[in-house]
Amino acid sequence: MSGERLIYLPLGGAGEIGMNCYVYGYGKPGEERLIVVDMGVTFPDMDGTPGVDLILPDITWLKENRHRIEAIFITHAHEDHVGAVGHTFETLGAPIVARAFTANIARGKLAEYGVEGKAVRTASKWPETVSYGPFTVGFLPISHSIPESSGLVIDTPAGRVIHTGDFKLDPTPLVGEPWDPALWEEVAAPGVLALVCDSTNVFSRHPGRSETVVGPAVEKLIAEARQMVVATTFASNVARVKTLAEAGVRAGRSICLMGRAMRRMIEAAVETGVLSDFPSVVSPEDAASIPRENLMLLVTGSQGERRAASAQLARGKYHGIELKEGDLFLFSSKTIPGNERGVIRIMNQFSEQGVDVVDDSMGDFHVSGHANRPDLETVHKLVDPQIVLPMHGEHRHLREHARVASAAGRKGMLAVNGMMIELTGNEPRVVEYIDTGRTYLDGSVQIGAMDGIVRDRIRMALNGHVVVTVILDEDDEPLGEPWCDLMGLAETGRSHAPLVDVLEEDLAQFMGRAGGKTLSDDDKLEEGLKRVARQTCQNEIGKKPEVTVVVSRLS
Repeated sequence: MSGERLIYLPLGGAGEIGMNCYVYGYGKPGEERLIVVDMGVTFPDMDGTPGVDLILPDITWLKENRHRIEAIFITHAHEDHVGAVGHTFETLGAPIVARAFTANIARGKLAEYGVEGKAVRTASKWPETVSYGPFTVGFLPISHSIPESSGLVIDTPAGRVIHTGDFKLDPTPLVGEPWDPALWEEVAAPGVLALVCDSTNVFSRHPGRSETVVGPAVEKLIAEARQMVVATTFASNVARVKTLAEAGVRAGRSICLMGRAMRRMIEAAVETGVLSDFPSVVSPEDAASIPRENLMLLVTGSQGERRAASAQLARGKYHGIELKEGDLFLFSSKTIPGNERGVIRIMNQFSEQGVDVVDDSMGDFHVSGHANRPDLETVHKLVDPQIVLPMHGEHRHLREHARVASAAGRKGMLAVNGMMIELTGNEPRVVEYIDTGRTYLDGSVQIGAMDGIVRDRIRMALNGHVVVTVILDEDDEPLGEPWCDLMGLAETGRSHAPLVDVLEEDLAQFMGRAGGKTLSDDDKLEEGLKRVARQTCQNEIGKKPEVTVVVSRLS
């Protein structure tokens, strides 16, 4: 092959659930032509990333090699796969390729950045393919919890790779394409070099369940409800939203969609022909005048998101509608690990209002969109690849998935973010390590996770903040005493005097003792004032706050 090689490089999603970004390359080492699969986000939490809006993969390596990128392929329209396309398009500039429903969502994200929709190219499903550089790629239909999810058939001079994307084996998904084992067997027949495979549910040892099992339980619950019914699920799970809406209609209720994401997903499904028979809905304004026993709200916020419709209803009114004692709130969803506190907070807020909360703790009202271990083993056997590369999972998921593959006699390899794997030859091997990490969308700007901005924010949140101001004349003599402004600190400490008074007294004593070398050197003066302020606060209230010193000199 003239020294050319096929590489696989995860930049996000391998060692974590979310923020998916995978790179394939073919060519001479360091000169490979590249395609990117998925460009997703993950979501912040108030403990580790306060104030951050979104978390994106660090694409520094891609930016440095942007001239080598042929295209970006998006497997489906979940945020952890498509959510970063708008934030990264200007940097990378490569065309985005997706099937119709996903392309519709991607165009909406690019439009928020003023990018024309032609940057997204719509592809048809397998057996149609598109070619970019040395790659020929086809979108292979697979069932998941969102319409038109697809695996990718990636043909290269070194062999065929199948990248599953997120999937489950559902023969009756209600919306979207069913699992078609004959199609996958046909695609695998010429031989598959590598299967890059979803690992999310590798620890679940029972076969996955179909979306159809949810309907009867939901219908019974809603039919027996006596007052207003509110249900939340993942906005992207169009099949589930449809199931919930149809159950509400059969119970004689008007349906109202609340939350921009849910309305956007249903609109996209209708516009692209994925959904043709969704029940008619009423506006939030009209819903407010409908008798409670005849109304059902479908709302965003199944993961406890603070600004979503469910959280706003839990805090009081939303669009003029308020929940009351005896109403029913259904979580038709699984709580993603890490979101438990937010969800439980909302549940308790509803409980305090007298609302009856039903979740999926018994497994009646939700089924996973990911393949369980028996389903993964089915795909391994059907595709029969030489190599299995687990992706889309935490480290423990990837490790276990690699063991499952190896136990069946295949070459299972654990590859986490930043590990560049060469797939040519008889054995996959690590050929390079790339620095990876996270980029934060903080307001309207992107910042690095290591820039220290969020770290300082956390320190201020934990320890409070003191601003110390001093003024010196042209002879480096203090004009008056230092004064302090305090934020996030107790007003009174151990001495039972106002903390600000104790601080200012200790700082004044420091200034009185300071010699000429300290007073004439801003750095030394700032260092000394910070040290005194922190020590005084430690003695008084047991906290060492962040301290900002402002030195003004009169000339």
